[in-house]
Amino acid sequence: MPQIESLFVTRLYRAELREFGKPIDPQELENSCLVIAQDDEAGQTWCEENGYPGYTSYASLTDLPWRFPVFADLKEALDRHVVEFAEDLEFDLDGRKLVLEDLWINILPEGGTHSSHLHPHSVISGTTYVSMPEGASALKLEDPRSARMMAAPPRKKGARRELQTFIHMKPKVGEVLLWESWLRHEVPLNMAEDERISVSFNYRWD
Repeated sequence: MPQIESLFVTRLYRAELREFGKPIDPQELENSCLVIAQDDEAGQTWCEENGYPGYTSYASLTDLPWRFPVFADLKEALDRHVVEFAEDLEFDLDGRKLVLEDLWINILPEGGTHSSHLHPHSVISGTTYVSMPEGASALKLEDPRSARMMAAPPRKKGARRELQTFIHMKPKVGEVLLWESWLRHEVPLNMAEDERISVSFNYRWD
């Protein structure tokens, strides 16, 4: 009998943010994101100049955990989740740690998208979800081998999940998703009338 096994697995971590760290009030976190977006003129200018739909603090605010207590609590929880994921990945960190490098707010309005991208110069990336109204975009993850498939035929529509080219993850408010930073991903068109709010982050090997 032939033997077939799966090799070079891509891991995705999914958990409730509240599993680690101090309890975070979802409404406080959402209100903080909205207030920051309203006051961050540099971020608003960057979004307008770069055609970014909605708002992101990615290019303007680099120290949210030091500015706002709710983001300090968020960092504490994320640090614990990243430790769990790194252990699952069986990283040999050689006595060093994975430390938070960037943490930023994303507010995506109706009709907004975030095109396919990856996060260079970091090890683990992820997002925690603050507001996901009915119809809000899922997270679309792409098979990292796509660029190497060349003349391969497409997968069948009902292909097993681990063989599909794209996976759509529909997260819930209060969840955190983690993946290795080389994994290409995007946020498709937001069909919700209300804003989709999330906080994304990168961890580097320090």
